[in-house]
Amino acid sequence: MLFANLTYKTINQQTRDKVVILPLGATEQHGPHMAVSTDTDIVSHVAAGCEALLQDDILLCPALPFGSSHHHLSFGGTLSLSITTYTQAIVELVESLLNNGFRKIILLNGHGGNITPVKQALAVLGNRYDSTMSPNIALVTYWETAGSIFAGAAPMESPALSHACEYETSMMLHLFPEKVWMNMAERSVRPETNGFIPFEDDEPYKGVTLFKQTAYISSNGSSGHPQLATAEKGQHLIENAVRSVSDFITSFKNWPLLPDLSHE
Repeated sequence: MLFANLTYKTINQQTRDKVVILPLGATEQHGPHMAVSTDTDIVSHVAAGCEALLQDDILLCPALPFGSSHHHLSFGGTLSLSITTYTQAIVELVESLLNNGFRKIILLNGHGGNITPVKQALAVLGNRYDSTMSPNIALVTYWETAGSIFAGAAPMESPALSHACEYETSMMLHLFPEKVWMNMAERSVRPETNGFIPFEDDEPYKGVTLFKQTAYISSNGSSGHPQLATAEKGQHLIENAVRSVSDFITSFKNWPLLPDLSHE
């Protein structure tokens, strides 16, 4: 069910046992070959696919189309909320759902830059509401939930999803080919690999983080190998993303609200 179709009476009477899905997107540059709506387009489609499979279990909110994207601002087309503002926005949106009586909420993420501020928002919400409501509020990033599908497994030819890469470009070719210009897709100039820092796709993560603005790790705002993208690869990725997120939702719906064990 779409959240936008509810009335306050419907919420009060029928829906509080459902899982609320809030898709988190972004509006930011995706290299010279893809639209700035990419993250929001993909996560919205994954969310809608889950809603189609699990209509009786889900309330699907409209996607939040703005994210934490300051690291992309040196390339045109980016609209960003600061980390502080974005964290607070997530807190207040979730508080709205809690005030409506919902206790099982999934923040379905489609942009890597959102992950850290959303985790901070979850910490704030846990501190405020665990003792009174004990809600289950989960951050789910679709490519992480799908596991090896987004980490180099065939038919993909590059090692992992990054940004405006083979993976995202393939998904957009499948979903919205009119928003992709493959004649402009090319491997950007990147920093030389050092064996430790992934620079988004060159090395597996080894517990070392060096955060840099996008302009310092990519000459054209993209990463990975977008020239390898195909619509067929994108269909494979999308179908597996919808399946893996739906499997999680089915499990999550049955999770109990956890009690305070310190008094046991």
